[in-house]
Amino acid sequence: MTTAEILESQRTFFASGKTLDVKFRIEKLKVLKNAIELKESEILLALQQDLGKTASESYMCEVALVKAEINHALKNIKRWAKAKRVRAGFANFQSRCYTLPCPKGNVLIMSPWNYPFLLTMSPLVACISAGNTAIVKPSAYSPNTSKVIFDMLGENFAQNYIATLTGGRDVNKDLLTLKFDHIFFTGSKAVGHEVLKSAEKYMTPVTLELGGKSPCIIDETATLELAAKRIVFGKFLNVGQTCVAPDYVLVKNSIKDKFVATLIAEVKKQYSENALDDETYGKMVNEKQFLRAKSLLEKQNIIFGGKTSDEKQKIEPTIVLDPSLESDIMKEEIFAPILPVISFEKNEEALEIIKRNDTPLALYVFAENRQTQKFFTEKVKFGGGCINDTIMQIASTTLPFGGVGESGMGAYHGKRGFETFSHYKSIVNKSTKIDINLRYRPYTEAKDRWVRKLIK
Repeated sequence: MTTAEILESQRTFFASGKTLDVKFRIEKLKVLKNAIELKESEILLALQQDLGKTASESYMCEVALVKAEINHALKNIKRWAKAKRVRAGFANFQSRCYTLPCPKGNVLIMSPWNYPFLLTMSPLVACISAGNTAIVKPSAYSPNTSKVIFDMLGENFAQNYIATLTGGRDVNKDLLTLKFDHIFFTGSKAVGHEVLKSAEKYMTPVTLELGGKSPCIIDETATLELAAKRIVFGKFLNVGQTCVAPDYVLVKNSIKDKFVATLIAEVKKQYSENALDDETYGKMVNEKQFLRAKSLLEKQNIIFGGKTSDEKQKIEPTIVLDPSLESDIMKEEIFAPILPVISFEKNEEALEIIKRNDTPLALYVFAENRQTQKFFTEKVKFGGGCINDTIMQIASTTLPFGGVGESGMGAYHGKRGFETFSHYKSIVNKSTKIDINLRYRPYTEAKDRWVRKLIK
């Protein structure tokens, strides 16, 4: 079938009303979880082939998070799908007012290459929970994972319910000419613009999960050893190809030297001094991304790392000290295992550095000082973040995940994911036992006095 024919078959299936049944949704979530468990070894192998991830990292950061989303949905879906009573107010005296969550309909999910399994399956879980159909389009840059997803979903779901399309830009362009009821896109800001332009034609609601330069601030009250440990974990996980990774560090000048020494020691501890020779150390996803990241190191003050392997498309964990704010490394999202460290004197100075770039997806503050915590979490506009940790905001099924401004729009995970793929109908169920005459013509002075008396 053509893409248009697949979508039309999904419209017909959705119109049948089968997905409205919560029992149907629960059954399909269980099918998905079972399919993941049966394909687990293939999923882990595919992630290793595409990104060089170890089985342990892939399970912890992709498969386990998807299974947690499914478990959370199975536990809560009946409650989420219920009508919710709200106060009627005077205007609807003797009424039952409520909101009723209903599926939006036919959904397009476009996912990226950096966490190709997680960022495809996690929104799909929310989509199924809310009662929609879906066309899933995984990235062409992670072909092995895309193939496993294609096989897994194709073996367990009919195309008129869940369909997977693989391919490159031509497939994306074809999909974006069609009318969907919701588009969920995770990827770059540049492609996000194209998605928005395409959605405008049909006024299709869109969720955009993008990225940005996410800052990490460290003041003199931080526990430096733990800060370094958690920053190294968050930054170099998936060799820096994480949308919420700390993009650069802003450290108080008085502790800069001590922090840098601690940071280098922690990198050596977690990755050794010869990461390029470690078969368990990941790679850049393709040559294009490798060459882009490699070019960011030109003319920089590299104080640790910096070695690269053209053959393996690898860049070892690298620390750059005090780069120019006008250099590319400080003007674009790095998305590689390269961490700039910049010193500052006052919080206002750090704030000005952060504001030079678009709205970040994440913010991290390492400080025991509550005033420092409050200063940055209140004054910086960002999607989500952590105090005294990195990237763990994405690991919770109870915390919404999403960007703001240039880093995205909309959110998902847990209940918020269910809400993203639902429309909440507002309904007034009015009693026929009594009818107050005040709202009907003719309008008299007596009626006016009563209305003014009742609503002051």
